[in-house]
Amino acid sequence: MAKDRNIVILTGAGISAESGIDTFRSAGGLWERHRVEDVATPQAFARDPDLVLRFYDMRRAAIQEKAPNAAHHALARLDREWSGGLLIVTQNVDDLHERAGAGRVLHMHGEHLNAWCLACDARPRWTEPLAHRPACPECGEPALRPDVVWFGEMPYRMDDIHAALREADLFVSIGTSGAVYPAAGFVRLARDLGAETLELNLERSKGSAWFEQTRLGPATELVPAWVAEVLG
Repeated sequence: MAKDRNIVILTGAGISAESGIDTFRSAGGLWERHRVEDVATPQAFARDPDLVLRFYDMRRAAIQEKAPNAAHHALARLDREWSGGLLIVTQNVDDLHERAGAGRVLHMHGEHLNAWCLACDARPRWTEPLAHRPACPECGEPALRPDVVWFGEMPYRMDDIHAALREADLFVSIGTSGAVYPAAGFVRLARDLGAETLELNLERSKGSAWFEQTRLGPATELVPAWVAEVLG
């Protein structure tokens, strides 16, 4: 690709799985021991906030013990060296892209290391537990929840994502299931707008048929090889 072209990359749980972070559907993982309805919806939080906060406290603590892998580092290299447009849209709520050094990252589903104050709408950086109802550092109210998008809530910054897709020359999906909307529909929008499309995944996703090319294998192998190819 010419280095002034625009790339939009969508990353999903598969890119962080090799860092030891459970995917949503992994057998025996943390998610398997809890129903979505019990820990990842606004209704669950209203019904049993203690359970929800304890669950996300475990997730928040776990990701801080993990490290970026070769796929994260490869995308950070692309971010450093690519002179054209680039946006990494991640469905992941970990911070491994940033810890690897990527800057052009958009978290459409929020971030584990942020809290959201329901009293004053502040979104402070947060690395400690929430289950004991700590005070918001902005307003002092004990009204913090995880700053993550639960099922039934609107993903963040959709206007920015659609704007990037409209300008994209290449859309790449890495480690996604193709089952969670609206992200699963990005490939069709990108194709309709004339972008080339590429899937890098451990196995074919539910949306593989929409991609012009699919490469199968571990993200830690596929992503560094693709980045090296793009950078020439």
